[in-house]
Amino acid sequence: MTGVHVDFAVLADYALIDQQGKLSVLGIFQHVWVANFPAVHPRTHLVLRVRGRRTEIGEHRIRIRFVDDTGHELMGGEGTVQFGEPPAGVTEVEAGAVLVFDVPLPRPGSYAFEIILSDNTLKVPLSAASIPPAAPAGPMH
Repeated sequence: MTGVHVDFAVLADYALIDQQGKLSVLGIFQHVWVANFPAVHPRTHLVLRVRGRRTEIGEHRIRIRFVDDTGHELMGGEGTVQFGEPPAGVTEVEAGAVLVFDVPLPRPGSYAFEIILSDNTLKVPLSAASIPPAAPAGPMH
């Protein structure tokens, strides 16, 4: 793929980018169980890595929408991704981002984070369901 693009995007329990730019991600998921609806899944980490060619250093606009299965936006925002000058001889640039959200889940079902960058859209799915009732304990033997 050419041009600025999202190399990958995942939902995780936790992620960080260290001082050298190395990305660490823990607990990647696409489904959550909740006790009751409506619910909020707290501190959900949306982890992105954006790549581009050396000629694309500078600032690029990015928009993120969290939508339900009908496309209704439940939350969203815009920002920028900044590519710095890479070392000599490096032809690709990359930037990581960790965005933390308290995700609203009004009902069980399918949701997605839509990441819009340079007229390309990537969807990161998330589904939510009620915690199943505990099975009744059987007789003790």
